[in-house]
Amino acid sequence: MSPKKDRGTIGLLFVCTGNSCRSQMAEGFARAFAPDYVKVFSAGTMAAGVHPLSIEAMREVGIDISHQTSNTIDEIPREEVDIVVTLCDDAAKRCPLFPGEVRRIHWPIKDPILSVGSTEERLADFRRARDEIRELVRGLIDEIVAGREAGP
Repeated sequence: MSPKKDRGTIGLLFVCTGNSCRSQMAEGFARAFAPDYVKVFSAGTMAAGVHPLSIEAMREVGIDISHQTSNTIDEIPREEVDIVVTLCDDAAKRCPLFPGEVRRIHWPIKDPILSVGSTEERLADFRRARDEIRELVRGLIDEIVAGREAGP
């Protein structure tokens, strides 16, 4: 994947409905795994605030997302985005077009916010989503790095 307009960075955007859980976790992992030339964003089709159980699940694996903010897609500089990853079907349907050549990827991750039960039972669902997202993000970052090293 070559960056738009040869700006030297690759813009990576994660999108889910509320930008409160799945896309926040993906942003946290991408920031932890990606080299400096990957600029990471997350957004929602609406902004709902970062969910406390998302923060807790990520803290358990040593990543602090408590400082991340919940954004809408309109707050993202679209001209800087090269790859859009949607993490739910709703986001895939509602995600707008981006200028230029943008790669779109869809990962249909079950929304842990919809889980019911005790806090511990709900946290278990957040952990499952976290672990699935971690592996997908790790694979995507590895692919981006390999593509960058291979050249045009």
